[in-house]
Formats: sequence, structure tokens, C-alpha cells
Amino acid sequence: MNMFRYVMNPKPQKSVKVYGRALRISTKNSVKVCREINGKPLKKAKRLLEDLITQKRSINGKYYTNISRTLLKLLESAEKNAEFKGLELEKMIVKASSHKGFTFWRPRRLKLRGTKRKMTNIQIFLEEK
Repeated sequence: MNMFRYVMNPKPQKSVKVYGRALRISTKNSVKVCREINGKPLKKAKRLLEDLITQKRSINGKYYTNISRTLLKLLESAEKNAEFKGLELEKMIVKASSHKGFTFWRPRRLKLRGTKRKMTNIQIFLEEK
């Protein structure tokens, strides 16, 4: 029994799922980058993320390098899963979503109050056209 549910349930024969859990990146900014990649072919999405990392292209004046590195790792993992399944990579379209993960406090002395650590969950689907 799964502890989480996917946002969408695509056809298992023609799609691949990847789930990044408890990633230490900003939820607000990862939603922006996921919206930018959403619905694009796999090659264009990877090129966009690589351009954000090398700061050749920006989204609303920002580069989001940390988020782009994380999303690129997840996309490469999904690409390898698709290769293993025998799907055509040229026909793959990216569907990405980002959600708030759990928050925990790092305990410290009473006066210091501790620090708050926020997490993000990212789901990526690759579907054939």
C-alpha cells in the first residue's frame, strides 16, 4: 500500500513515473519551473533546464539553478526508465508537478527556537503522444 498518491494516473504501457520526495528546494520556485516544463517534449525540457543551469536562459529574470539541477536528475532517471521499458524517447512529453512536503524543526536551546526545514515533493511523468 502506497503512502502517497500520484497526481494523475496515465496508461502504464505508454508512460513512466518518477517521484522525488523530501527534496530541499523551494516549493514556490519549483512550481514555477514545473509549469514551464509542463507539456513540452523531453528534449526541449532538458535543453531548458540545462540553459537555466548555465544561465543562458531565464524564467521571469531568474535562473533557478538548484531546482533545475534536481529536476534534470529526475528527468534523466525517467528517461532511463523509458528506455528500459522500450518506449520511443522522441515522442515523450513531460508532465511535472510540485507539492509541499513535510516541515520539521531542528531543535535548539529554548532561546534560539530552532530552525525550520521545508521540503518539496516532485512528480514527473513521461507520456508518449
